[in-house]
Amino acid sequence: METKISSKFIAELIGTFGLVLFGCGAAAIAGGDTLAQTSGLGLLGISLAFGFSVVVFAYAIGGISGCHINPAVTIGVLVSGRISFKDAIVYIIAQLIGALIGAFVLKTVLSGQLAGFSAGEWAFGSNGWGKGYQNEYNMTTAFITETVLTAVFLFVILATTSKVGNGTMAGLAIGFTLVLIHLFAIPITGTSVNPARSFGPAVLAGGQALSQLWLFFAAPILGAIIGAILWKVTYTEAKEA
Repeated sequence: METKISSKFIAELIGTFGLVLFGCGAAAIAGGDTLAQTSGLGLLGISLAFGFSVVVFAYAIGGISGCHINPAVTIGVLVSGRISFKDAIVYIIAQLIGALIGAFVLKTVLSGQLAGFSAGEWAFGSNGWGKGYQNEYNMTTAFITETVLTAVFLFVILATTSKVGNGTMAGLAIGFTLVLIHLFAIPITGTSVNPARSFGPAVLAGGQALSQLWLFFAAPILGAIIGAILWKVTYTEAKEA
């Protein structure tokens, strides 16, 4: 029996909420609020927080919505022909709302510090680039990094969840891929590859995080389309072989 779109909406909202709360929370609370400090969990710990979040929700809601929890993933799946345009819109709305709620809860928690809390630039695990952010890479590097890594991410997702992939292990493969992506890109952009993950923290952080948000929509979406096209070509050739 086909799952109702309302159930998919709720699943995607909860999954994206969890990703932002646990992933961005690990960065903001234990790793340093702007991701520039990694004296807490460290680079590996923050990367694992994001990767484990995907693994957990892949098995929790994968059977309901496919566990996209990422507008770029939804767009890539749309390009691959596995979801309708109508459902894709519902998914993306749910993801953006879930991310915003996750960031709001994170902000509320951080505001509870007895010594007081000052958000500053790129707060709540926001993504960014340029002077004052992480290792201060330029916009071109940030755009290329987010595009290429999202393309790789989508290729892995579409491959592992396809008929030729190992569906039972897909959640782990996707989660581990996200860990690798974060290990590479946290020092550059804080790692987005997910417009919703960037949206929630940036809206509440404001300032440069919000002004730079466009890149974390444009680059991941472009990367998702590229990844989906590469997979379609690969899958077509594999079937014809």
